[in-house]
Amino acid sequence: MIEIIEHTADIRLRITAATREDLFREALRGTIALLQPQKGEREVQCDVRIEAGDPTVLLVDFLNEALSNAHARREAYDDAAIWSLTDNRVEARLLGTEAIAFGDDVKAVTYHEADIRRDAHGQWYTVLVYDI
Repeated sequence: MIEIIEHTADIRLRITAATREDLFREALRGTIALLQPQKGEREVQCDVRIEAGDPTVLLVDFLNEALSNAHARREAYDDAAIWSLTDNRVEARLLGTEAIAFGDDVKAVTYHEADIRRDAHGQWYTVLVYDI
C-alpha cells in the first residue's frame, strides 16, 4: 500500500508490504509514479547492484539508482525482478517501459525519516521523503 503524506517542501510516501522484497518493489513503483511518466510502448530493463551499510540505506540507494537511471535513460520502471536481497546488498532487474516525458521532477530520495521496520502484524513499512 502506498500513501502520499503532503508537506510544503517535500513529498512523503508511506510504503507498506508483506515482504521486504515487496517493500522494495512498492517503493520503486511509488518513486516512479511521482515522476508522472508518459509511457511509451517499448519495454525496457536495467540491472542494478547496490551495497550499503544497512537495510534502510540500501533501500534509499536502490531508489536513487532507479531514479537516476529513469532520468538518464528516459525509462519508467514499474516492477523489479529481485535476484538477491540481504541487509547490505540488492541485485535486481528494473522492468518497465520507455518514458516519452515526465510530468514532475523528483531530484532524490532522502535519508530523512527513512527507517525500515516491521509492525505487530509482520508487515514491513517505511516513510520516504523525496526532494522535489
